[in-house]
Amino acid sequence: MINKLDAALNFHQTALRVRNERQELLASNIANADTPQYKARDIDFQSAMKAALQPNASAGTPASGGALQQTNSGHLNGMGNSGYVSGASDPLFRSVVQGSADGNTVDMDVERNAYVDNGIRYEASLTMIGGQIKKMLSAINGQQ
Repeated sequence: MINKLDAALNFHQTALRVRNERQELLASNIANADTPQYKARDIDFQSAMKAALQPNASAGTPASGGALQQTNSGHLNGMGNSGYVSGASDPLFRSVVQGSADGNTVDMDVERNAYVDNGIRYEASLTMIGGQIKKMLSAINGQQ
């Protein structure tokens, strides 16, 4: 029963985690808009979601079961703090739209738009997960 509840909410939980990570990167870009040589970064949301939902599919070889091989106990296992394989979901440097003389690649218009868009999508995921929980509660309580 708990596994079914967990599976039902897993997609939105993962989406919220990736959106939160992207929001932090975009906020960092905005905060460093005046920092010389700062390079704007972003996450490719689609590949990050794929990597998060199928962590072993995007790494390693089929012979190793998708997991990275560790030849020393001191090696990292390839899993970040967020629970998905690093690589496909790693932050990427944003291409330069309008470069500045000090080497900073932050374009405030692009960052603001991406920040608001990501925030709206985060709120949409929260609304959807709230709707799922309400449906489950009404089913548990025997309501229609």
